[in-house]
Amino acid sequence: MTAGPLAPADLVVTAVGSALPPDHPADPASPWFDHRAELGRGYRHLPPSCQYLLAAVKRALARDGIRDALLALPEEERAVAVGTNHGVAGVHAEVDRATVSGEAHLISPAGVPYFSPNLVASRVAMEHGLKGFSLAVHSPRSAGLEALQAGLRALRSGRARWLLAGVAEAPVPEADKAAVNSSGRMEDGALALVVEDAAAVRARGGRALGRVQVRSVSLSPYAADSVAGADRARAALDAAFAGLGVAGPAGRRTRLIGDGSAVARAVAEVLTDPMPAGTGCLLAVQEVADALAGSDGERLVVTATGAGAVTVARVVPEPA
Repeated sequence: MTAGPLAPADLVVTAVGSALPPDHPADPASPWFDHRAELGRGYRHLPPSCQYLLAAVKRALARDGIRDALLALPEEERAVAVGTNHGVAGVHAEVDRATVSGEAHLISPAGVPYFSPNLVASRVAMEHGLKGFSLAVHSPRSAGLEALQAGLRALRSGRARWLLAGVAEAPVPEADKAAVNSSGRMEDGALALVVEDAAAVRARGGRALGRVQVRSVSLSPYAADSVAGADRARAALDAAFAGLGVAGPAGRRTRLIGDGSAVARAVAEVLTDPMPAGTGCLLAVQEVADALAGSDGERLVVTATGAGAVTVARVVPEPA
């Protein structure tokens, strides 16, 4: 343990970096990301999701004072938590194709380690000396928020003093598309949020973007699909809101991201119409980042998935 326990109000987000496709590309036929231009030499064999995340981290560290604050801490007090669902699915598809065709010798040795999705977070940890802990989360659609939740909890317990919370996705390979139930967009890109001790930020004259808290609760898919589904969803949400210190969504803008499941439908009966979930866990963290950058006050970002995970993020941006 490297520091004393902290309260949720003691932690602030100080930077957000992104590597996301443009909404309106000048040339839709051209790749939107150039790893050589973004990262330099030596990154060609990394999965695109890992390249995106490294670029997003680079941009976050370029914010005022962030890199200096990182380097001022011992490496054992810096940490990383990353969520991804399909970040290395392309690697899996490549290995499958090569193995089935009897051409396993063609698999790139440089890419093989990324058969493990945990290596996406580990590469960031190695690149920036984040030795406090390196955590990867892969829960469908909610992994980005859950990585943030787990990282914040570890900071509060004194496990580290500086957190890089990230999310990274890449397009689902053609062979896997049938298994991914999504009416939303194909997710591609990464986000990186820096979380620090508010007292340390004030001491160096830094600026906070706001505060984020996350709570996860479980709602049985069977209960959600019953006549009492909405009541069970309300009880689950009340438990999450209590953990976040709020009475409910009243007075707060609420974004619900649902995957069309019974769980999502039950939560929607209590909260609001859902946005369709994308193929991965990127969208929820994008909503958090948008809330931190916006001027419309406090926001709740909720994911509800068929696996029974209901995750609620409370985002309180700093006044402009």
